[in-house]
Amino acid sequence: MLLTILFLIIGIAILIYGADTMVKGSASIAKKLGISTIVIGLTVVAFGTSAPEMVVNLFSAAKGTTDLAIGNIIGSNIANILLILGITAIIFPLAVKKSTTFKEIPFALLAVVIVAIFGNDVLINGYGSNFLDRTEGITLILFFVIFLYYTFGLSKIEGEHEKVKIYSLGKSFLLFIVGLVALILGGKIIVDNAVILARIAGMSERLIGLTIVAVGTSLPELATSIVAALKKQSDIAIGNAVGSNIFNVFWVLGITAIIKPIPFDVDINFDVLMSIVTMLLLFFFMFIHDKHRLNRWQGVSFILLYFAYLTFIIIK
Repeated sequence: MLLTILFLIIGIAILIYGADTMVKGSASIAKKLGISTIVIGLTVVAFGTSAPEMVVNLFSAAKGTTDLAIGNIIGSNIANILLILGITAIIFPLAVKKSTTFKEIPFALLAVVIVAIFGNDVLINGYGSNFLDRTEGITLILFFVIFLYYTFGLSKIEGEHEKVKIYSLGKSFLLFIVGLVALILGGKIIVDNAVILARIAGMSERLIGLTIVAVGTSLPELATSIVAALKKQSDIAIGNAVGSNIFNVFWVLGITAIIKPIPFDVDINFDVLMSIVTMLLLFFFMFIHDKHRLNRWQGVSFILLYFAYLTFIIIK
């Protein structure tokens, strides 16, 4: 037990180092190549910080623990908005680009709505069971390709002139890769040991996926967004969280369903609905008080809602 807790602490330390290193590298790459930092946040950083979700889901698909796989994705998406953006906004209020408000956030909302439609075969099509099959997995990947096409179109837009330390291109990529490896390693150490603790406590596979694994695999996004916020790089902070949600559904869940069709437990519908509500709330917050800005009080609201959600699913 004590050794498991020690590994958790080590994993968190590696994670924080990785986040700091990757943010430095990615921000420098953006400046060196003349790419908008929102594009870096939505793609390169989002892909890197979604790597733990990918690793967990690939292992889950291979082992047949599919409840863990779907719970991991939905739980991570809820944590990305309520926990990560909540904490980040409290540290440093986030200015949100109009393109993020009107395009990326709705795209992330679309992703979870599609999961709700694809997963409810019994309700919608009258089938005998609910599955995310290979055809639906391929469809999710095609949506992901559309998203990539859109984000690369954004790269033509000149980025804002944040104060970013610029390294040589070689060193920038090295920093990014070292940071990414540390994030994946730290995330895996945390998840593996958190699952051990959860199983000792007698939690179900679905609940482990929605809570321990979801938060654990979201720690790279949390660490990256916090570091980005402290460096006042709002584009990377918000782009990382929203981009990770899009990656998690269209890429990670799509690949997982192609490898092995995923049974969709009707109980997960509540959590899918919670994810939809979360995205709608984020979109709504963009139009009240300071427009296109996530303020500290909104961050506090997100945190309170997240802990209310966790309390409910654990008690239920």
